[in-house]
Amino acid sequence: MALPAATKVVQWGGSDVYKVGGKVFAICGLSGGLSFKVSPIGFVALTEGGPCRQAPYCAKGHWVNVALDGASATDITDWLANAHALISAKLTRAAKRELGLA
Repeated sequence: MALPAATKVVQWGGSDVYKVGGKVFAICGLSGGLSFKVSPIGFVALTEGGPCRQAPYCAKGHWVNVALDGASATDITDWLANAHALISAKLTRAAKRELGLA
């Protein structure tokens, strides 16, 4: 929640869903662990020999899932900041201004 303009809602059967500008960047609780958006290169790096697996129902969009007990707090913080940045970058200029991201 320390990320700029981040909001949290509970949806999809009780999962904590984190959004920026109304767009999801991370989900905690859906199919266990933490799912978050990554770049195409990050997707390969994290799923092929890395600590993550493809996120159920979201892998096509470069989403990964990691067990919370299997990752360090530093890694999780970095991954969430990157996911937030990837989604924020896709917002319109007007939305970015409104949210104080521009």
